[in-house]
Amino acid sequence: MSRWRKKIQKLRNGGLRQLLHELSWIGSYTYRYRKAVLWYICLGVLSTAMGLGASVLSKNIVDAVTGYSGSALLPAAVFYVGMQLLRIGINAWSGRISAKIEVRVDQEIRAEVFDKIMESDWEPMSQYHSGDLLNRVDNDVASVSASVLGWIPDSITRVLQFLGTLGIILYYDPTLAALALASAPVTLLVSRTLMSKMRQYNRKMREASSRVMMFNEESFQNIQAIKSFGLGDLYGRRLRDVQADYRKVRLEYNKISITASSVMSLTGTVVTIACFGWGVYRLWGGHISYGTMILFLQMAGNLSASFGALVKLVPSAISAATAAGRIIAITELPREDRSMDEVARQMLEENRDQGVRVEVRDVDFGYRGGGPVMEGASLTAAPGEIVALVGPSGEGKTTMLRLLLGIVLPGKGSITVTGLKTGQTMEAGASTRRFFAYVPQGSTMFAGTVAENLRLMAQEATEEQLWDALEQTCAAGFVRRLPEGLNSPLLEGGGGLSQGQLQRLSIARAILADAPVLLLDEATSALDVATERKVLRNILKAQRGKTVIVTTHRPSVLSICSRVYQISGCRVELQTREEVEARIADF
Repeated sequence: MSRWRKKIQKLRNGGLRQLLHELSWIGSYTYRYRKAVLWYICLGVLSTAMGLGASVLSKNIVDAVTGYSGSALLPAAVFYVGMQLLRIGINAWSGRISAKIEVRVDQEIRAEVFDKIMESDWEPMSQYHSGDLLNRVDNDVASVSASVLGWIPDSITRVLQFLGTLGIILYYDPTLAALALASAPVTLLVSRTLMSKMRQYNRKMREASSRVMMFNEESFQNIQAIKSFGLGDLYGRRLRDVQADYRKVRLEYNKISITASSVMSLTGTVVTIACFGWGVYRLWGGHISYGTMILFLQMAGNLSASFGALVKLVPSAISAATAAGRIIAITELPREDRSMDEVARQMLEENRDQGVRVEVRDVDFGYRGGGPVMEGASLTAAPGEIVALVGPSGEGKTTMLRLLLGIVLPGKGSITVTGLKTGQTMEAGASTRRFFAYVPQGSTMFAGTVAENLRLMAQEATEEQLWDALEQTCAAGFVRRLPEGLNSPLLEGGGGLSQGQLQRLSIARAILADAPVLLLDEATSALDVATERKVLRNILKAQRGKTVIVTTHRPSVLSICSRVYQISGCRVELQTREEVEARIADF
């Protein structure tokens, strides 16, 4: 007894509460589309009524043919055909409404989840693999959107179908109703076994599915490296290992499901035979007509089917709730603070001409679950300056840029942006990100044309402005040589262009953003020394009043920098160019 009490208490403490929260979340979408859902329910109820009515009319037709009531044949046949045609029309209309709602809900949830992913704090979001996120946005959302019309509306329709069928059987023969309901206890017992495993295996299957998608996405993103290293066979074997894990979980669930379905089918067959035998007995004794016999068989099958469908709605709801829980986990991640967006926008407009000063003061920072990355870090960068961050790989240069962008926040100290014209100061965060134009390491080109990629940061940029930015980054020449110039399509990840060409396009895009601060994270590493120096000098000349912060390993950049900060061992120290150049070969 104590074991059952512990299980019930466990449900109350967590599992049941979580399940109800997930089902409530799905229900909120049902409520949002309540008018359309109500129409869908009404059509389902009407279709059920037409089906039951047609069954009763079929009894009258058979009775009329066998001589019990010949005068009723024509009216019954007319009404029977009419009901069947009406039912076809209702089902078509219901299917159309169902498709419209499901598509709208599916797209709405996907859009909302996408927005919340974009608005979430970067660090907790980064704990999720992109393949897992994609699986949640794709497969889990599809399961939830289908349940909006596959759970509450269907349960109402099925209940009415069950009650209507039971009522007709009771009217004609209460004994037959008892026989038809004999499958109910077995169905409930089997479904209880199924439900106890359903949530567990649904979660395992979805997690295994995510691992498959994660593997595929990562492999396709790195297909060039896999080919170059001759790892095709290795990755093929790894894929089959991941697939084997998914197959194992799915087949375990399938075994349980088939066993339960077989028991339920066997029970339904026994009940149908019993009902058939009772009907034959009643017909043999002259207590019922042939039409009533046929009606008995139809109603017995309908009652068993509708009860079974009601029971199956519960595990279906649990499956949808499991998917909802995975989506909720993403949507409830902490969000970035955007409360100062309007203040930052006004400050940017007022100080765009004279620029802003960036100051980092005594900042401590470490990623969650890791050790300290920075302790007491300080630096300053003002308009008209190029400030360099140097140091060994993995010591915190990119982390400093993330701090400036407000993607991560310091645990101690302050990072501020100050407008030279107004003197207004703001703490760095998500709202002050508009003050920065960022060029990260590696290719950040998206699917589309050259022009579309350049306009990502400046939607209204003219073609003249595009060419001007390309001239500053020494990219105009190779863009003109492309088959369609600015309208040339780029392959995924910028495939077809060299790393140096992609870096120059990325810098041109950042220039078009016209932000007061330009952040270059190893953004010129693929350029030759002469081109690198020319690009940086062009930026200083054309972008007067801009603050430029670069991370670099190359001494060629240092000669045009106003200050150089070395990041090493959690410290950020101001160095002379000579000191850094003497050590930079060790980085």
